[in-house]
Amino acid sequence: MRWEPLLIILLMTCLSGLLIVTTTHKHRWFALLTLAYLTGLAAILFTPISFSGTGVYIMPVGFGRVNLTNLDAFNLGFAENILLTLPLGLLLKWLVPKLSIWGVGVLGLFTGSSIETIQYILSQHWLINRSSDINDVLANAIGIVIGGVLVAIYYRVRVGHRNRQRQRAVA
Repeated sequence: MRWEPLLIILLMTCLSGLLIVTTTHKHRWFALLTLAYLTGLAAILFTPISFSGTGVYIMPVGFGRVNLTNLDAFNLGFAENILLTLPLGLLLKWLVPKLSIWGVGVLGLFTGSSIETIQYILSQHWLINRSSDINDVLANAIGIVIGGVLVAIYYRVRVGHRNRQRQRAVA
């Protein structure tokens, strides 16, 4: 029963992969890479599989814990959550380039709180023993914003480079 979320994730991944392979011709590698990232992210977040910095282990059966008050932004777990969601910010800003950084931040907070809420629900239903933590919500939002800012900087630099090339061509 605890492994049902993983089975659902793997089934959705297989079906999505088949859809990508059979219908996508342009940027197929990027779509498959994105699918692999999202599958890994879902496995880390919504199954009893846990990764400490040095190894993989299975969480014991339990309900997990909830932390809504103790802020602790200066630990390895906070930095890991930022790195874990940074590619989401890259994808979000790349797919919707007109989205403002404030919009990316709001979506980051929504995504972080959604992840933690789903973890809580899955922990109660399937006993996957995942904790719901306000620090994770903030770290996820920061990671998504950093990813969005990096893409915004890339777009700004690329546009500036194109404008300089046009000015040289006209002169």
